[in-house]
Amino acid sequence: MAQNPNVVFSKDRLFEAVWGYDYVSDAATVSVHVNRIREKIEDDARNPKILETVWGAGYRLNS
Repeated sequence: MAQNPNVVFSKDRLFEAVWGYDYVSDAATVSVHVNRIREKIEDDARNPKILETVWGAGYRLNS
């Protein structure tokens, strides 16, 4: 995501990129990890500005 700012990545694409296989696990896995990252990088994790959710599409890292 850091190499492609402002590009929306689906949960499927993130899961495969991180864990190296097709998305067959619990759908919450990616969401949990994104939330943990937000807690570390955002000023307010409940109102993210850096790692944004694009509803119905995935996540985007804003530049």
